[in-house]
Amino acid sequence: MLSVLELRKHSAAEVPQRKQYKKFDHLVQGPAAGEGLPDRLQCEGNKSLSKTHFGAPSNNLKAGGNISIVTVFSTYNTVVDQQTNGKSIDMVTVGNISYSKVERSIAILNVFVNFIQETMPQSNIIILTNPSSKLPVARDRLTILPIEGDYSREMLMLQRIRSYIVFLETRAAEHSKWKGQVNHYIFTDSDIAVVDDLGQIFSDNPDFHVALTFRNNKEQPLNSGFIAVRGTPEGILRAKFFLEEVLKAYTSKFMKASRMLGDQLALAWVVKSHHSFDVRRFSRKQPFMDQISGASVLFLPCSIYNWTPPEGAGQFHGMPLDVKVVHFKGSRKRLMLDSWSFLKSASSSDIADMLCLILRSGRTKYDF
Repeated sequence: MLSVLELRKHSAAEVPQRKQYKKFDHLVQGPAAGEGLPDRLQCEGNKSLSKTHFGAPSNNLKAGGNISIVTVFSTYNTVVDQQTNGKSIDMVTVGNISYSKVERSIAILNVFVNFIQETMPQSNIIILTNPSSKLPVARDRLTILPIEGDYSREMLMLQRIRSYIVFLETRAAEHSKWKGQVNHYIFTDSDIAVVDDLGQIFSDNPDFHVALTFRNNKEQPLNSGFIAVRGTPEGILRAKFFLEEVLKAYTSKFMKASRMLGDQLALAWVVKSHHSFDVRRFSRKQPFMDQISGASVLFLPCSIYNWTPPEGAGQFHGMPLDVKVVHFKGSRKRLMLDSWSFLKSASSSDIADMLCLILRSGRTKYDF
């Protein structure tokens, strides 16, 4: 018989070592997924072979009102980068621009704004932030709106829901000043790229108050990085009440996940707690409506309105031709800067070609 020590050594030798993924400081491209599928983007290198509707922004006033994209963003005190021979050891170069660690989050925010102004030039952008934050982002049609709260890294996801609620309360109180004008709102993460006009969400679906994006994920079927609110008085109030229910679930059940997933878990809990809700609809790709906590909620597929490389809905079957939002969450931040740099440097400035770059780079392992 083996001794206990020998047994442990023998067992340890049989345990497979976890594969270590190397992170690169450049794009590592491969074949584009979805080759031959009729409803997926087809690429030859970084050239799109598909007929797409990108590149011709519509006037989103046709959607029955103005549209504002709203995000929550805060800066943090960061230790100055270490220097070696007078140079930062933590610089990253994208295109012809080099970024220090303290500049990267601002660069992402600027590219977030760039994509919106490229594809939805008539929309407004609103950044909700800590009153103490100094954001060097000045653009036409962009407003920085300070809202008091706890924007620490540990509490940011919770604060985001609170900031949305305060924002909607303010808009509801000011509605009488709009003289009948409708202002729709889309709340997003700041690491998304809007690659097609989103006005049709409101024109094609006239009866919803709140829109959420869903995916076929049992534990986290809803992604909080995209929430649309109809800008009518009723839509704003019902959206506010709905988010208050999410906040209540968040603070009572999911504070242990406050840094990362608490808001998504709370969203799913509120939705799935509704007695008649059929969770099997999350496994399908079609949009659907339901009544949740007094609000008419429109559920939109992540594969179109919140598509994420490489592990988002649809990645391994390619990119849908009608994708409208690309979400560079987690380890994909630099890819967002690479994509914008490619779009502006390419001779055709073609969004469909840029999507081929994203699709081929979907398995790149790098981060800031």
